[in-house]
Amino acid sequence: MFRAFDWQDLIPLLKGAWLTIQLCAVSGVLGIIFGVILGVARTSPSKIARWISTIYITCVRGIPILVIIFFIFFGVPLLFPGLELDKFVSAVIALTCFAAAYVAEIVRGSIESVPKGQSEAAEALGLNYWLKLRYVILPQATKIMVPPGVGFIIGLVKDSSLVTVTGLIELTHAGNIVTNLTGDPIKTFLVVAVMYFVICYGVSLLGRLYEKRTGIHVDPLKLPETAGV
Repeated sequence: MFRAFDWQDLIPLLKGAWLTIQLCAVSGVLGIIFGVILGVARTSPSKIARWISTIYITCVRGIPILVIIFFIFFGVPLLFPGLELDKFVSAVIALTCFAAAYVAEIVRGSIESVPKGQSEAAEALGLNYWLKLRYVILPQATKIMVPPGVGFIIGLVKDSSLVTVTGLIELTHAGNIVTNLTGDPIKTFLVVAVMYFVICYGVSLLGRLYEKRTGIHVDPLKLPETAGV
């Protein structure tokens, strides 16, 4: 028998929202770290590094995130008997693998958007590849990465709802549980939608704060022209 939706139903939804924030924060940070490594490798002078990063990025970007989640949660234990992954850990691994490939493309595009004159000037000063990358290219490319990076993190927050298939009680799964108890999906998922909006808007505000602090506003449609700013 169903009961009416009331304030006590906000508790599991808030817990689910907090788990979603934790999940996206951990996988987002790890995805950025590995994405930067892959993006730099994609533009490095090493053919092997470019080859490995290109294969990874192309494969992961060509696979739906839901398939990646299924593979990590259900496939890995079958391939490695005895290896039992926690639901949260498997979700983090899946989202990290997914995020790394897309962040890598953002990093690659940002690096390639820095005018070649900057690279040539660094070489004229006698800087090797890594010093040039650290002191000249990446500081400029980072300013370009932020707007599309923030957009991707917002997308990652919404994509994290797919880990509900593993049974992890994040925000969407919490909404399903409350709906089963109240029989009122409209009120429940209106609240869920508001919570997702608040999380995504918070990420957006952090991006705007970064732009204010750096005094930079990058138009994603004009990356090559603004790359030297």
